[in-house]
Amino acid sequence: MSTVQQPDPRDRPARLTVGVVGAGRVGPALAASLQLAGHRPVAVSGVSDASRRRAAQMLPDIPLVTPAEVLERAELVLLTVPDDALPDLVEGLAATGAVRPGQLLVHTSGRYGAKVLDPALRVGALPLALHPAMTFTGTPVDVQRLAGCSFGVTAPDELRLAAEALVIEMGGEPEWIAEESRPLYHAALALGANHLVTLVAQSMELLRTAGVEAPDRMLGPLLGAALDNALRSGDAALTGPVARGDAGTVAAHVTELRTHAPGAVAGYLAMARATADRALAHGLLKPELAEDLLGVLAHGTEGDAG
Repeated sequence: MSTVQQPDPRDRPARLTVGVVGAGRVGPALAASLQLAGHRPVAVSGVSDASRRRAAQMLPDIPLVTPAEVLERAELVLLTVPDDALPDLVEGLAATGAVRPGQLLVHTSGRYGAKVLDPALRVGALPLALHPAMTFTGTPVDVQRLAGCSFGVTAPDELRLAAEALVIEMGGEPEWIAEESRPLYHAALALGANHLVTLVAQSMELLRTAGVEAPDRMLGPLLGAALDNALRSGDAALTGPVARGDAGTVAAHVTELRTHAPGAVAGYLAMARATADRALAHGLLKPELAEDLLGVLAHGTEGDAG
């Protein structure tokens, strides 16, 4: 029999009514995870048919209303709209009197910190930036993926504990990001995750062209091992013809790509140059081999221009 004392539900922070402005892939998942923690979703707004279907699936029986009505009904409001739409949304809600003093306003943009919520702060709202470092599908599986997910957290010092508590209640791990570091933080995530999808998709297309019937099955173990090695060892995990200085192999790659996938050449050359620079800096690529390799990459660039 376990002797670990379980937390008393009565000791949890006060439960909040939750609203979602923008039923994209992120907002309903976060609201559903907050519901599991005992909070109560009460309203959601969504414009497109896809958003409305998503809200109905993830938050059944929660009424679809206007953004202003969401703020009227909820103590905690999730602003889960595209980055470029967020500043105007906040300005508009504050200007029309929709924001109430003491209301928690949470946005999930990676690009912005808490200052984008200043218009709401000036009318008494409590601003929090909670960005989940996760890719979302818009399905219930997203709620499960939040377990152990890191969140980039930015908030005024007096709200830091509240922000971190909400992240923990959603199953996440809070990581404090300074206001001025938010754009760099977001660029790092985009570089690693968004570009990874492009690289993998290109790789699968090329394997199909080469006659591989199940490129996903071939790449799965390889990419899984590469990712694990990179997370554990950083640049020490670099392998392949660029890190080895195999200039002839790289030249053959460029030739084949020009024939079969000319749209992939620029990306291959850019990543090969970045890989060569890192391999050189960390002593993996021998300087005497780097000269020929860099010459191949420079020739490939000239070919693109021509």
